[in-house]
Amino acid sequence: MSRVDDIAEKLAEDALDYEQRSGNSSVVTEVSKIIGASSSTLQDAFLTAVRVRRAEALARAYLSDMESKGSSSRTVAVEADG
Repeated sequence: MSRVDDIAEKLAEDALDYEQRSGNSSVVTEVSKIIGASSSTLQDAFLTAVRVRRAEALARAYLSDMESKGSSSRTVAVEADG
């Protein structure tokens, strides 16, 4: 993993953690704007890391739900990342 990816991963982790703790849903957008003002490369890596973590959370929630329900035919609605 490159230095940019390492930084982006840590920023994504911190931003999503803060978002969850505070309920401030704009923190990812604001951090992205701050990063993008200086480095579009880091901004792209940050946004990718955020999307990957959110996708993982949805997939894990689905699998957990499937396991608890004991069903393999259930589907979940997925909100578009905006």
